[in-house]
Formats: sequence, C-alpha cells, structure tokens
Amino acid sequence: MKTLKDKQKEAFSALKDKMGYRNVMQTPRLLKVVVNAGVGSFKDKKKIEVVQDRLAKITGQKPAIRGAKKSIATYKTRTGDTVGTQVTLRGPRMYAFLDKLLHIALPRTKDFRGISAGAIDEIGNITIGIKEHTIFPEATDEDLRDVFGFGITVVTTAKTTQEAKAYFDYLGFPFKKEEAKTRK
Repeated sequence: MKTLKDKQKEAFSALKDKMGYRNVMQTPRLLKVVVNAGVGSFKDKKKIEVVQDRLAKITGQKPAIRGAKKSIATYKTRTGDTVGTQVTLRGPRMYAFLDKLLHIALPRTKDFRGISAGAIDEIGNITIGIKEHTIFPEATDEDLRDVFGFGITVVTTAKTTQEAKAYFDYLGFPFKKEEAKTRK
C-alpha cells in the first residue's frame, strides 16, 4: 500500500489529463493539518489536561492552548480563559497522521459511510468532524466518561472545489457515494 507521501509524488501524472495540468507545480499539495478540540464547557483543569494529553497521543505533538478572545457573560467566559486546544501538523507528522486517519481511524467509526463532498470549501480545504476521539488506537484504553470530539482541517494548495475533490479522491479520502435519488 502506498503512503500519502508516495501518492503526492505521483499526483501530477495521475491528475494532468483530468485537470489539464501542464506543469508539475500546478498540482495541489498538502500544506498542513490543523486539529482543534474545544474544551469550553470544561471548567475543571484536570479535564483540560486530559484533552491535551489525549490529543498529544493521537497527533504526536503537544497541543497549544487557545484562550477566549472576548468575554461572554452568558457562557461565563472571560478573556483569556481556556476554550480549546490546537495542533498544527506539517511534514512527516502530517503524513503519518493522515495515513492513520484514513486507514485506521475512519474505518473504525461507527456507521461510517464516507465523508461528505460538501466538506470541501471554495479554496480547496476539507474539514472533517470526529465525534469520538476513541476511534484512534492510542485512545482506546481510556475512561468512556471523558470522550470528546474534535475537528480536522486539511489545508491544500488547490484553488477550486473541483480540483480539491479530484486531488482528495486520488489520495484515497473515502467520500460518500452519490446515489441517484428517485421519487415515486
């Protein structure tokens, strides 16, 4: 099985006819993967540390704490309160994380039927929401009461949604099958 890094090297030859590329530099590339987990509802410092620890195990990199930008009385948050954690992956860690996500974690997701093609934005990035962090093998032996979700954004150099869809299809992202909906 080819890794994502190997597929990236062969992307030009695979996509040049479909997308009309004339130069290797026109081929989309992966820039970074950003993993965000919100902890806004947790006022307990230990739970915030648990989220940080588990994200560090899953991504292989220590997450940065993100604070609130504004005070919101309704949510009882003040400027600077911890509301989330973020990890930005680049290079070998990015490729390793995406390989693990596509080949191990997503197939373990309950009732997984594929990623919606609508998750790709206008500038060629895709955002995937993970409901339970326990789909990753590093997080399976933990308490089920501290389950949290997080978002994964894959940033590319693709310029359009169609270009990004073709690129992600080539890389092996599992998209939902578009079924013809007929009414009787």
